This record gives sequence, structure tokens and C-alpha cells, in this order.
Amino acid sequence: MSDVVLFERRGPVALLTLNRPDRLNAWTGELGERYYDLLDECAGDPDVRVIVVTGAGRGFCAGADMEDLQGIGGAQRDDVVSAAKPSRPVYHATTLPKIVIAAVNGACAGLGFVHALMCDIRFAAEGAKFTSAFSRRGLIAEWGSSWVLPRLVGPARAMDVLASARVFLAEEAHEMGVVNRVLAPEELLDETLAYATDLATNVSPASMAVIKRQIWDDYGRSLPEAHEESVRLMFESFTRPDMKEGVMSFVEKRPPDFPPYQP
Repeated sequence: MSDVVLFERRGPVALLTLNRPDRLNAWTGELGERYYDLLDECAGDPDVRVIVVTGAGRGFCAGADMEDLQGIGGAQRDDVVSAAKPSRPVYHATTLPKIVIAAVNGACAGLGFVHALMCDIRFAAEGAKFTSAFSRRGLIAEWGSSWVLPRLVGPARAMDVLASARVFLAEEAHEMGVVNRVLAPEELLDETLAYATDLATNVSPASMAVIKRQIWDDYGRSLPEAHEESVRLMFESFTRPDMKEGVMSFVEKRPPDFPPYQP
């Protein structure tokens, strides 16, 4: 079994750690396939309710491994592109029925930046460096980043970040809306896991799955369409045991005991 991504259970939370610290967790085809496989395993495990992704060592992910990129543009281009093409899309994390939280512990660049954007929630360590990097390598806004980033920060800020590929720190990322929280480096993982555990313990898995799907899908809907769909989903939720348990646990002043999510 490959150790380029580590898997650890913290109660109902799965912790995935990108594990190439000597390369700042630079992305390779092997790392990507392991990451997607673990995401799928977590999605299918009823005991996993929330997923946290972080990096080993000083970085989150410094982007695609430059050793792989050197072959692109030369005679090896077709081989490199074929090897780099993932079996699942880069936005795979957005399709899961479980919340995925990025704990950005350090350098977050290029493809690593895109994968952080594809998580549902992002916490970052103070001083963590972010950059899209693409335009400074003669590339474009890759892997759907031109779709996600404007929806997080607005088109003007997205234009700045993607066109300039400048480096910005976690504090500015928070001010722009790229990350939800900025935490002391020594507190980042513990605080992220505590937040994830609260979701996993006190929030209905069905509610999280449906809300996640609403937020991602409603990007492409008008307000009347989103309203109509939310009404349909609301009446559907009335039929689930989660609603009864949510109400009864509140009335009885006890922690909820929600069942695993069943699609």
C-alpha cells in the first residue's frame, strides 16, 4: 500500500495527510490516485462522517512535481500528459456526500491550491503562503480554478490572484474569502479536527450531504430554481429519521444519535 497519502481515523473523522514532505507534498500521479481512492473509501464508510485533508511537514501541497512538468513541451509530452491525467476529476472531493475540510499548514501552490479550493471548507496556518503559480509558468487557470475562485472571492479578486499568480499569505486569503479561519500553526490541526468532530457528532450526516450538494449545484441555478429545489428537499427531509432525532434530542436535552447517511 502506498504511503504517499496517509490515512488515520480520529473517531468519526478521517484524516488524510499528503505525505511527500521532502518535496513539500508536490503532486504526482501516484499521490493523486491514492488521494482519490481514500476519498472514495471514506465516502463509502458509514463510520466516517467528515474528512480532513492536510500536508506532512512544512507544506500543504506545492503543486505538480516539477520533475514531472519538465517533460511537457518536449518529446515526452504525450507520455507525461497521459501519466498525469487522473482517473477521477480534480473536483472529485466536491462530489462526495461528506464535508471535506482542508487544513492548509504551509505552502499551497498551483495544483495544491486548486485541490484546497475543491474542499468544502478551508482553515489555514498563520503565514501560510498561497499562489496559483500558473501564469508564471506559462500556463492558464487550470483544473476549474477559474470557475471556483470567482465564486469564493468575486471576479476582480479572482482575476488578480489567477492573472498575477502572486504569493499571498493566509491572513489575506481569509480577508478575501479563500479560507474560513486562520489559526496558529501549532493549533491548526487540533482546531480543524475539533471543528470536524463537532460536525460529525452533532450534525445530521444527511443534512450535511444535502446542503453540500445544494451549495455546489446552486452555483448554476437561478434564485427561483434554487428556491424550488430547496422546497422539494425540505419536504423530503421531513420523511427522514434525522428530523425526528434532531427534534427529540433537542427536547430531551441530549446529544443526537443520527444514523449514517443513506443516499
